Amino acid sequence: MRRKLKNKYFILRHGQSTHQTKKPRIVYFWPEDRPPASLTRKGYNQIKKAAQNLKKKKIDLIFSSDVLRTRQTAEIVAKELDIKVITDKRLRDKNWGIFQGKPKRKVWDYYHHNLKEAFKKAPPKGESWRDVKNRIIDFIKDIEKKYTRKNILIVSHGDPLWLLEGWMRGLSQNQLLTQKLTDGTIKTGELRQLNKL
Repeated sequence: MRRKLKNKYFILRHGQSTHQTKKPRIVYFWPEDRPPASLTRKGYNQIKKAAQNLKKKKIDLIFSSDVLRTRQTAEIVAKELDIKVITDKRLRDKNWGIFQGKPKRKVWDYYHHNLKEAFKKAPPKGESWRDVKNRIIDFIKDIEKKYTRKNILIVSHGDPLWLLEGWMRGLSQNQLLTQKLTDGTIKTGELRQLNKL
């Protein structure tokens, strides 16, 4: 069951990044790659298109992760809509701890290829998916206390947006995993509306 909220929320995943084109099988460093991953030309064009679609949505506020690829994404939209961007560290991507900069297969070996473990078990010096979900819900609850009947855009990363959308739709952990395994999660540069008022 969808949650009743006081504001209307839209989510936008950052556009394609240089990490995704040059190091697709490597885990991002957290919070930033070294050097930071920026938008590619394709990523820029993805966001320009999303910004055009957002013109019709009457966005009041833009919140973004403070990481370069999301800030670049949010600034493209902000320029188009003439709105200031507010950054929040709670919108950062998942921290994979000791696996930063390492092959993704090492992460899944650590979890014995059981995605359910990634919900409750954080890698050393990192976060579990439950940790990420808790911080993004904490962010939304703060927004709900401060604003009413606003159209709010959230610019973030794949995992936080997947978990936020699942929470808003009232999905169980199993439903979230099914969504992830069937590639139903938000793509780079994709815009989604999460709820209605």
